[in-house]
This record gives sequence, C-alpha cells and structure tokens, in this order.
Amino acid sequence: MLITPELLSQMAPLELKARQIVEGFIAGLHKSPYYGFSVEFAEHRPYNPGDELKHIDWKVYAKTERYYVKQYEEETNLRAYVMLDTSSSMLYKFHSDWTKLRYGIHYAAALMHLMHRQRDATGFIPFDQEIRQFIPAKSSYSHLRMIFTEMEKMLEEESADQQRKTATAQVIHEVAERLNHRSLVIILSDLFENVSQHEELLSSLKHLRHRNHEVLLFNVLEEQSERELDLPDRKFRLQDMETGEQMEVIPSQVREDYQRKVAEYTHQFKMACSEASIDYEQLDTQGDFDRSLLAYLNKRKRLY
Repeated sequence: MLITPELLSQMAPLELKARQIVEGFIAGLHKSPYYGFSVEFAEHRPYNPGDELKHIDWKVYAKTERYYVKQYEEETNLRAYVMLDTSSSMLYKFHSDWTKLRYGIHYAAALMHLMHRQRDATGFIPFDQEIRQFIPAKSSYSHLRMIFTEMEKMLEEESADQQRKTATAQVIHEVAERLNHRSLVIILSDLFENVSQHEELLSSLKHLRHRNHEVLLFNVLEEQSERELDLPDRKFRLQDMETGEQMEVIPSQVREDYQRKVAEYTHQFKMACSEASIDYEQLDTQGDFDRSLLAYLNKRKRLY
C-alpha cells in the first residue's frame, strides 16, 4: 500500500504514522534490488574472520546458508540526535500537501521509530535562532513516546503566526559543544541562511566533525517550487517568511537563471560537505520517505 500524506493525515497519533511509514519502507525494501539489506542490526551482523565461532547463529545459517554473528546490545547501540529546523521558512508549501516542517516532523518520527527498532538511543533538538529543546538520547520506549508527544505539540502549533528566524550555524556550534559522547547528528533544515553565513554554516558542521561526531544533513525543500521555480506564469509577490521582506517576480523571466544559481550553490555546498566527510542528502516534501530512510541505513551501516 502506498503511504501518502493524505493517508497519513487521517491517522493519529504520530506514533502510528511513524510505524506505518517504517513498516511500508521495510516491506518495500525486501521487494527491491536492496533485498537482503538488514534493518535488524541490533540482533546480527555478518561473520568476519577472527570472530569467535561460539557466537555464530546456526539457525540463521540453516535458513540463509550465510554466517551471522549474534551481536549484543552494548556492541550495537548507536547514539543519535535529530536536529529539526522549526524556523518560519519551514512553514512554506505550494505544490506539496504538507509544509516543510510537517514533512520534517513525520520523517524525524519515522527515523526515530526505525532507530528504536534497532535499539539505538535517540535524542531530539528542535531549533530556530536558538535551541528550543534539548532532549538527551535514550533508547527506552517511554523516552521515544515522550519525544512523539513533543512532536505532536509542534504539529498543533504549526500554523501559529510567528516570525522565527534561522541561526543554524550558531545552534550547531552550541550542539557540538554540548554533546559529550560521540554521536550521529542528523540535521533536517531547508538551509535558508543569508549568503554571508554559508561559510559559517559549513564551519559549524566541521565543528561537529572535529568533535568526532558523524553528520547526516538533509536539505528539506519543496523541489518543484523552490529548486525549479515551477510556478504559474504570472506576477508573484514573494515574502520572506522570517523577515517579512517582499519582492515581485514573474517566474518565467528569472527561472533559467534561478535554476542555474541553485544548482551551482547546491553542487558547491555538497562538495564542501563531502570534503569534510559530511553526508548531504536532499529531501523533497513531494516525495516519499523511502530514499531518505535508506540514506540513513547506509550511513549507519558505514559506522560499523
């Protein structure tokens, strides 16, 4: 069954939606070319030369004719923090059913549900120009439900008339200093910073790497309108959702130049992230969650 925003909107609470997204993803994973990609890392890992034979799971071998080693919780637990941009620019949508914030909340919830299945510890850090909450990483089910409750509150307040500016770089620097244990930091943001702050944003991401954290950055955008400028051919009055600043534009007159500049910036930013060993992925609010969940699994697999 295709998991659409319309279908998810009919479900409640968020915990149920997250479970549905993850179960749909796993079902699709086993029918795809990625069949065999394990999502139960907390239980087994492939046998490596030098591993003790007593840890081989012979029941699994009987079914798969492959050697897998039983892996214990202390060997597998990952500590991960999800940072979610809640600034006003994340309230944007045009073609999409959901705002970037609503999409990001649902993706974050699915990600945390998947982490819990793998017995990983998860923490949550919503932010705009400052950290709004800092929920430490824990692996218990009660902790996960508490995070979902906080996310539900954010969904209820989504349409509130607030002008929340972004200070992503400043917040990331602060998080880098506050995390005392090596962690995977997953950042969900539209990355709408002033041009003058792009270098500072990269500097803050490198700060996380310098502190020995792994970083997975998701650039959340409605690609059709924000990357392609695919808007009706008429005059638009565009407003900055964080500052209120406005400008008039006819999309057809600037589309080609706009697309070129967006592509150039994205390429440069992605290359800079790659050089710093930071994983960069694009998250389209009109797309499904599968590709992004797979990006997380691939990142997690490389950590072991």
